[in-house]
Amino acid sequence: MAPNKNNEVLLKVLPYLSILTFLLVWQLIVDLGIVPKTLLASPLQVVKLFIYKLSNANPDGVLLGRHIWVSIQEAFTGYILALVLGIPLGLAMGWFLAAEGIFRPIFELVRPIPPVAWIPIAIFWFGIGITSKVFIIFMSGFVSCVINSYTGVRMTNPTLIKMARTYGASDFEIWRKICIPSALPMIFGGLQVALAISWMTLVAAELVAADAGLGFLITMGRRLLMPDM
Repeated sequence: MAPNKNNEVLLKVLPYLSILTFLLVWQLIVDLGIVPKTLLASPLQVVKLFIYKLSNANPDGVLLGRHIWVSIQEAFTGYILALVLGIPLGLAMGWFLAAEGIFRPIFELVRPIPPVAWIPIAIFWFGIGITSKVFIIFMSGFVSCVINSYTGVRMTNPTLIKMARTYGASDFEIWRKICIPSALPMIFGGLQVALAISWMTLVAAELVAADAGLGFLITMGRRLLMPDM
């Protein structure tokens, strides 16, 4: 069915209505006592605490902005390291047999390990500071970057490769001028996946061991019996 103006307006409005309905139902569940306030904070309570923490360090002694900044630092440092190292490795493994032969066995040993499984060894090696979280995020994003870059090169149209060889292009020229541009959609897809996984892993790592960050703030809320935190 061809879209009309009414359908387009509806598609734009529905997401906002869905979110608004969810928040209203959430608020009613708490206000009506269906779920005790000691177990679930209402949206209004969460907003009030958010505004309060922007200018007040209580109850954990740190402003909300500081927690957000620490988490952003950890997330993007690990993410940037993952793409800087993971993308070139995946591109090389996808085209050069020597690179695949050397690095793929090691990568296949690391790939099945869940990101959160690196938390204990990261704490053992680096403590509970920013370095341990950067390492965990790097390991979680690195796998996606390598896999998507490798797959992108492998999916290069064979006809283009044969044509390039016909015109005398070397393997390196084919890799640089045909395979890498062809792999870009897969690479960008991998970057999106890596970013999402990195953020989820960050919060999980901060829940276990941290002295600042959003995950640490969640842990403090649990200890202080403050569900709005």
